[in-house]
Amino acid sequence: MGKRLRFHWSLSSAGAQLKGATARAAQSGVPDIDAHLRFCRAAEECEIESLLTAVGFHRPDPIALASALGMLTSKIKFMVACRSGLVSPTAFVQQVNTVSALTGGRICVNMVGGHTPEEQRRYGDFLAHDGRFERTDEFLTICRGFWGGLPEVSFHGKYFQVEKGKLQIPFVFGKGPEIFVSGSSPRAADLAIKHASCLWTLPDGPEELWPRIRPVLESGVEVGLLVSLITRPTRREALAAAQSTLEVLGSSPRVVHAEFAKRSDSVAFGSTLALAERNQERNQEWLTRCLWTGAVPFLGAPAIALVGSFEEIAQTLLDYGQTGITQFLFMGWPDTEEMKLFRQGVLPLVRAGESRQGAT
Repeated sequence: MGKRLRFHWSLSSAGAQLKGATARAAQSGVPDIDAHLRFCRAAEECEIESLLTAVGFHRPDPIALASALGMLTSKIKFMVACRSGLVSPTAFVQQVNTVSALTGGRICVNMVGGHTPEEQRRYGDFLAHDGRFERTDEFLTICRGFWGGLPEVSFHGKYFQVEKGKLQIPFVFGKGPEIFVSGSSPRAADLAIKHASCLWTLPDGPEELWPRIRPVLESGVEVGLLVSLITRPTRREALAAAQSTLEVLGSSPRVVHAEFAKRSDSVAFGSTLALAERNQERNQEWLTRCLWTGAVPFLGAPAIALVGSFEEIAQTLLDYGQTGITQFLFMGWPDTEEMKLFRQGVLPLVRAGESRQGAT
């Protein structure tokens, strides 16, 4: 008997179609609050569990954005992204607990390692890839001490020292937020096993993906896929929509992501873009019948996409569920329309399939 699948969506492109085609330095971080609010309410209607508020110099602050939107909504949860080098763990727990109190517990945490040394240095963070994960281990150890109900938290590590840490605002709805860890490297997997309830990772072909996630699943931690979605009533319509997206983009975004890849030290971003480039050279853009890499060179690694009819996508998600992948963080082009198509055509088929399987 498998677990009931859970579905989340990225808030990153609310109010902007194909935002990933634009260089980060050319994007505005000023949020369109009305567009964000419309997106949140659409997500609530579409039975999406939570929305990711991502982190980066080209975005609004994820905690502030989640707090503002949380006060204007009633059901949707916010998955707040955090890098361990940007804030003290005590202050972060205080922020998360405050949002929890204001929104009725509608907040969870997505720990990310960062993907570009150049951007990390802008924030004052000069650690290399593995050092950032080592520091995040210490960060989460301290956070979990607070969320675990310790009367005082003391910690003396390589990166953080906290002496008799105490907060007067607890996480008032439950024992603490659900913790997600993002990444495709062995360090990310180890961090998720130690601290998280779920590892977010980018999809890959079956022969490459399963060895990477097997240790996480065997530890009892869930695995979720960060993946884009293009679904229509028929496969022909879905393929036409995917092709139309590429035609709209043109060739210039490809240069944007090639340059980004040169600056990035993210295993997930680098390996997925390299895979897509190789597959395009071989005219083999499909890793499976529904998993397509064709948009990755133009929209970045998160553009690896599930493409297909409602029935094909529903069955693909159920098949993933049978192998242990139980959560999905989607993006779409444009997001709101794709989310509504998912709710209309895919989600009922998934829930019906789960009922037949006895999922809980």
